[in-house]
Order: sequence, then C-alpha cells, then structure tokens
Amino acid sequence: MALGYKTRRRLSLLILLVGLPLYIVVAVKAVSLFERPSIWVELLVYVALGVVWALPFKFVFKGIGQADPDAPENGTRK
Repeated sequence: MALGYKTRRRLSLLILLVGLPLYIVVAVKAVSLFERPSIWVELLVYVALGVVWALPFKFVFKGIGQADPDAPENGTRK
C-alpha cells in the first residue's frame, strides 16, 4: 500500500501530536508498575521504548522533510 506524500505528511503529524503523547503516558504507566529501578536502567528502558515506538512508522516518516515530489517545478503551491 503506497501512501501519497500529503497523506504521509498528515499521518506523521497525527502520529506526532496524538500518538506520541499517548505512547509516553503508556510507557510511564508501564514502568511505574514495577519498583523504581536505578536511574541508568530506567534511562535504558525509556531509550529503548523511544526507539521501539518509531520502528513501525518508519515508512510514514521517510522523506517527509523533503520537498513534495508531486509538486509542480515552478514553485507555486496548491
């Protein structure tokens, strides 16, 4: 399933504005279920969770920072 540039751009914005804060809340709640580990273990867990959440969305974020490949060359925006 190939998503268009505008669709990927909107989806990435939705993921960053809604999905990421929700994931942060879930990660904090999940870690708080256990007894608090040392700061280094806790940091390692949060870094690992920070990487894991982005892996399924790699295809959405790829190329979003680039110019729209479907846009006309004359520089006008739609």
